[in-house]
Amino acid sequence: MSSYEPDFCPRYHLAVEMIGRRWAGVILRELLRGATHFRQISDAIPDITDKLLSDRLKRFEQEGVIERHVLPTTPVTIEYRLTDKGRALEEVVREISKWAESWLPPQGEEAPSGEEIRLTA
Repeated sequence: MSSYEPDFCPRYHLAVEMIGRRWAGVILRELLRGATHFRQISDAIPDITDKLLSDRLKRFEQEGVIERHVLPTTPVTIEYRLTDKGRALEEVVREISKWAESWLPPQGEEAPSGEEIRLTA
């Protein structure tokens, strides 16, 4: 028998899907670090395409994680700001970063033979 609350699994699944999309966690990290402009975020994530970054930002906006502000400048400037909902993810992002530093090999290296990630209930 599961000890989870009846509505825990669907909410957990939605949360993991939100931050687990490709590049989503890195984009959140950059926004939490203070990046507000598309180019700032793009420059901090060299392998992301502009189209994918644009898609992720739109999705975060639809989900209420960020707000998009159009500033009346020439040329027009667009700023992205975390909402309270987005800022509430700071501890989550920090803890995932700590876990990754402790348990995952550096990029380009493989985990020692026989090691694998195991989740326990």
